[in-house]
Amino acid sequence: PSRTFHGNNRLLSSPIISYYESISRGKKELPEYFNFASDILDEWARLEKERKKPANPAFWWINDKKEEVKLSFEELSSLSRKAANVLSEACGLQRGDRVVAVLPRVPEWWLLNVACMRAGIVFFPGTSQLTAKDILYRLQASKAKCFVTDDERAPAVESVLPGSQFLKSKLIVGKGSRDGWLNLKELL
Repeated sequence: PSRTFHGNNRLLSSPIISYYESISRGKKELPEYFNFASDILDEWARLEKERKKPANPAFWWINDKKEEVKLSFEELSSLSRKAANVLSEACGLQRGDRVVAVLPRVPEWWLLNVACMRAGIVFFPGTSQLTAKDILYRLQASKAKCFVTDDERAPAVESVLPGSQFLKSKLIVGKGSRDGWLNLKELL
């Protein structure tokens, strides 16, 4: 049995449909709780460590300056645990708390995304083109307790801090330091 998806002529593949049909018919067990970081990433890292799975990149990033970051599943698993600890301990966040991240697509963006999944923290990404007014709106609407950005965008965040009553911590991604900001690289 196949069907079109949202009027698109492309058909959903039968393995996907049969998998979801088997779930709806109660033939497959769904976990009560699912966490991509611990249930998938950590499992692949374990298989890689035990040499039951070849060491392939889990993450491979290259920018326009040809700088490259390549991480195995084991490395990404370990780094995401450390980043989750930074969010939980240094930033004082708990499960269900919100983090707004306004960053260009640097490796830390993905690392924080996985760390938030791992810790049960809600990750709110924002484009790096946001203005101070946009940032204030997102802080107020999300009730974020942590804001993550880089050196370039930090002044816009600082300009709206008086209007953000929920914010507990600010995390900067970069080599520099700013007064009142925690540095992600130093904490990792």
